[in-house]
Amino acid sequence: MLRAGRSGPFLATALLAAGSARRMRGGDKLLEPVAPGLPVLRHLAQAAIAAGLGPVAVTLRTPDPARAAALSGLDVTCLPVPDAAEGMAASIRHAAGWAGRAGAAGLILCPADMPALQVADFQTLALHFHPDGPPLRAASDQGVPGHPVLFPRRFLADLQALRGDTGARDLLARARPVLVPRPGRRALTDLDTPEAWAAWRAAGKDGL
Repeated sequence: MLRAGRSGPFLATALLAAGSARRMRGGDKLLEPVAPGLPVLRHLAQAAIAAGLGPVAVTLRTPDPARAAALSGLDVTCLPVPDAAEGMAASIRHAAGWAGRAGAAGLILCPADMPALQVADFQTLALHFHPDGPPLRAASDQGVPGHPVLFPRRFLADLQALRGDTGARDLLARARPVLVPRPGRRALTDLDTPEAWAAWRAAGKDGL
C-alpha cells in the first residue's frame, strides 16, 4: 500500500508506553533523560517521526499527564489504553486497531524504554519490508532478537486478539520473523531499573 508522495510502503509506528514501570521504585523509566532535557520517550518519538515512514502513535495509561507532556509539540497520536493494567497485549491491541484505521501496510511496534535506538533502526526495517512477506524483527549484531518489530497488515487481526502480559511472543514464535541485524546491542537495550540506567550511562550510552 502506497500513499501519494511516498517512495515506499505506508507504515504506522507505535511506541508502547502504557506500562507502570514498577521496577523503577517510584521513578519513571520513560522520563529518564538520554540527553539534557530529552526523556527517552521523546527521543524515541522523535526518531520514529524522523524516519518518515508514516504516522506515529504512543500508547499511554489514562491518565498519564507526565508522559503526555514529554511528547508536547510532536506530531504523534496519543492512544489512551484504559485497560493498561492487563499488560502489554492491551497496548498492542490499541496500536493494531489504530494502524488498521490509518490504512497502514504494516505496523512497527517498539517498547518505549529503548534509549539506544535511532532513526536508521526504523528505516532499515522498512527497507526490508514486503506487504506479503513475514514480520521483520531487529536483532543485535550477533543475531539475538530484539526490537522494533514490523508486522505486515495481515497480522493486525492477530495482534488485536492478544491477551495478557506476554505481548506478541507467541505470535512471533508462530510467524517466524526475519531478523534484521543492527549495530551492537541497540536492538536489545531496554532499561527497566535505576541500576540498569546507571550502568548504561556509565558504559557510555551505546548508540547515542
